[in-house]
Amino acid sequence: MRLKEEMSCRNEDEREEFSEQKLNHHHQPLFFTTPTLEPGFPLQGKPVVVGYALTSKKTKSFLQPKLKDQARIKGIFFVAIDQSKPLSDQGPFDVVMHKLLGKEWRQIIEDYRQTHPEVTVLDPPDAIQHLRNRQFMLQAVADLNLSDSYGKVGVPRQLVIKKDASSIPDAVAKSGLILPLVAKPLIADGSAKSHELSLAFDQNSLQKLEPPLVLQEFVNHGGVLFKVYIVGETIKVVRRFSLPDDVCKRELSKNAGVYHVPRVSCAAASADDANLDPHVAELPPRPLLEKLAKELRHRLGLRLFNLDIIREHGCGDRFYVIDINYFPGYGKMPGYEHIFTDFLLNLVQGKYKKRSC
Repeated sequence: MRLKEEMSCRNEDEREEFSEQKLNHHHQPLFFTTPTLEPGFPLQGKPVVVGYALTSKKTKSFLQPKLKDQARIKGIFFVAIDQSKPLSDQGPFDVVMHKLLGKEWRQIIEDYRQTHPEVTVLDPPDAIQHLRNRQFMLQAVADLNLSDSYGKVGVPRQLVIKKDASSIPDAVAKSGLILPLVAKPLIADGSAKSHELSLAFDQNSLQKLEPPLVLQEFVNHGGVLFKVYIVGETIKVVRRFSLPDDVCKRELSKNAGVYHVPRVSCAAASADDANLDPHVAELPPRPLLEKLAKELRHRLGLRLFNLDIIREHGCGDRFYVIDINYFPGYGKMPGYEHIFTDFLLNLVQGKYKKRSC
């Protein structure tokens, strides 16, 4: 049976959530662990049908030809969900993937999960919503204690300001946060504005910021960011350039008030990675990342997300998670077509085993 892919999006202006940084960057994969698949899939020659509800931009970046080709070989077919029709009337699906905004859509998916327990929904809408507010996004990491797992993982100290920019200097002074501070929009809704970062260097500049926002202490990290992609139990890491430490020194010397950073890595996009300090470029230890990913999968209730991690400069074993994104730009992850299709097959395999017991 040939399944026809179709793409439907009622709102073409709908913004892509947590869009990936559009910068010149360098990928260096750390590893990926793909679970072993049992023979005989798809089950009894039956295709695996994956319904997807994504923005048009996310559909284009994720459903690349190399993914669709690999899926076809493995008997997986992607079918666009028609948002103008009841979800229960479509399918039948083995898996439903979604990443759309709005309370109405969240309710549709939640109702579908309750009435179709045989379908794997990636992921629960309430769990996804938790990552859209930076006030709570990093709490699961802050609650962890991974100090004995080949390094220490924490989050930068931060302060939430919901309104009244004039009160920010006093709030910062009372909190004990140390300048410079990274200012991030409180809501991470995927819009261009939600990705705009600023560095505030003095007390007077704090009043120029626009609440609601989160203020994080800037951690010197050598200008390198580690993107840790998680797909179920699989982990893969790539390096990205980030805001270099010398920006802080340069702007501080100029007594600059607020330094606007539209994308976190644009200031270092032209850096030559071959000349990176080995102590800065060294990837986080694999056992540390495995334990961190396992804990967060459980605490967040998610299977598709990524972590932005930095290493404190001069402290080889101290790492900070500075952001968590749901269903990130997997299309930029090396080998994603093999990792993702094996992940989908394992989901269906696991469901089949449970039903057979």
